[in-house]
Amino acid sequence: MKITIETPLPGEEDEIIIKMAELSDEVLKTIRRLKDGAGNETMAVYADESIRMIPTGAILYFDATDNRVFAYTKDNCFETKKKLFEIEELLHGTAFLRISKNAIVNIKAIDHLSPEFNGRFIASLKNGEDIIISRGYVPELKKKLGIGK
Repeated sequence: MKITIETPLPGEEDEIIIKMAELSDEVLKTIRRLKDGAGNETMAVYADESIRMIPTGAILYFDATDNRVFAYTKDNCFETKKKLFEIEELLHGTAFLRISKNAIVNIKAIDHLSPEFNGRFIASLKNGEDIIISRGYVPELKKKLGIGK
């Protein structure tokens, strides 16, 4: 694949041109992230009646409960209007990893892991909380951490 980067002339608008015989899922995800704008450095969350922008690196994990998604930081819990699959897509390729049907964790927030029965793991986070990693997501976690097979 050839990548060309050109600086626009003064007065020209920035533009991205993609020439591909077939758009892969990875390229489509990248296009969606570019269209969304802010990328994955900050995320809009809701606290009381206000909207706050918080750094994604400050988020320890996301949890989906009762059709609502919450972002947990060291000291706070915020609601986000995004669905879990949208967050997973937005944060693909970062330190965030899906660990169950209803949770995504920032692996940089994990203090230690403990094996649990039935192939599950318990992740103890740096804020003292424990969250369960479902067995179906353990291989991807090990891969991301560079451990195991």
